[in-house]
Amino acid sequence: MKIVSVVGTRPQLIKAAALQPELRARHHEIFVDTGQHWDDALAGSFFRELGLARPDHSLDIGAGSHAGQTAAMLTRLEPILLDERPDAVLVYGDTNTTLAGALSAAKLGIPVAHVEAGLRSFDRRMPEEVNRVVTDHISTWLFAPTPTAVANLATEGINEGVLEVGDLMRDLAARVGMEVRDPGVLGPIGRKLRLELAPGGYLLATIHRAGNRERTAMASWAGILGDAAATRPVVLALHPGTRAALTGAGIVLPAGVHVVEPQGYRTTLALQLHCAAVLTDSGGVQREAAWLGVPCLILRDRTEWVEAVAESGGRVVVVGLDRERAAEALGRLAPTGRSAADARARAAGFALAPAGAAEAIAAALEGSHG
Repeated sequence: MKIVSVVGTRPQLIKAAALQPELRARHHEIFVDTGQHWDDALAGSFFRELGLARPDHSLDIGAGSHAGQTAAMLTRLEPILLDERPDAVLVYGDTNTTLAGALSAAKLGIPVAHVEAGLRSFDRRMPEEVNRVVTDHISTWLFAPTPTAVANLATEGINEGVLEVGDLMRDLAARVGMEVRDPGVLGPIGRKLRLELAPGGYLLATIHRAGNRERTAMASWAGILGDAAATRPVVLALHPGTRAALTGAGIVLPAGVHVVEPQGYRTTLALQLHCAAVLTDSGGVQREAAWLGVPCLILRDRTEWVEAVAESGGRVVVVGLDRERAAEALGRLAPTGRSAADARARAAGFALAPAGAAEAIAAALEGSHG
C-alpha cells in the first residue's frame, strides 16, 4: 500500500518514530513534514535523535495564524498528493497539520487514516478539539488509542473503520524509558542545561497550549510555578510561542523557575522519570508521566486523556490554573521530604509494557488493502 504520512510537530514526530519502522516493513511510505514546528529545538533534533527517515517532502510552513498555517499547508499538500497518487494519507493527533493533511486527502478522494482518533476534551474553544472532530468525520480508518475514544466516536455515529489499537507513544516510552532509568543520565543533562539535577530534587514544567498564552492565564500559571519553585527548582522547557507571548505581555517568571529550550525526546523522558513532579498542559507529557509513575499536575480545566487520570492511582490530577489546588496537590503528591527516595524507587522499578499499536496499525492497513 502506498501511504503518504503527514507530520509537522514534536508529538507527531514521536508517534511517527514509533510507527515508521513497522509501517515501512509492510507498506511504501512517503514522508511529508509540513514544518509546523519550525524551530530546530522543537523538531529538527527529533529526526536525528529518533532515527526518523528524512522527509521526502518538506513544506517549511513555519509560524502563522491557524488560518494562515492551514491554508498554506492545503496549497502545498495538494500537488504532492496529485503527484504521488497514494492509496491513503495518514495523519496523527490534533494539530493544524492533522487537519490540513486530512482535508487535502478528502478533497481529492483519497482515504484518510487518523492515528489518535476519538479523543475529546468537549471544549470547542480549543483549536485542537475542532481539528480532532473534523478529521474523525472525514477519515476512513480511525485508530483509537483508548476505549473512551472508541465510545466517543460511537456517540457521534462513527462506527465503521474504528479500531482500538493502543497508544503509539507508549510503545516508544517503553523502549526509551529503559534506556534512561539510571539516575546517572542526569549528570550530562545537567551540564548541558547548566543546572544541578538530582533525583527528586527538581520539578519539570512544559506549557504550550494556546489558551495558556493569554495574559490572564500566563499570570496564573506563572504564579503556580513560582509557588512550586519555593520548594525546589522548576525546570521549564518553554515552547518558543509561549516565550514570545510572555515577552509580549511583559510577564517575568518568578525566581527559581529556570527556562530552558525544548529538549529532545530522550532528554525529556529522562527529566520526567527522575523529577519530583511534572506540571504541564501537554497531552503527551501527561500520558508519559502516568506511564512513568510520576506525579503530574495538569494545568488545564479538563483533559481528553481521561484514562491517564483514572488509571494513575491518583498521581495525575487536573488542577487547571488554581494556585491553591496546585499547591495542595503538589504538597500531597510530591512532599519534599520523600521526593528523592520516591524518584529513585520509581526509576529502579521502571517496567512498561508496550502497547503494540504500531503493529496493529500497519496490519490493519495491510488487511484493508489485501
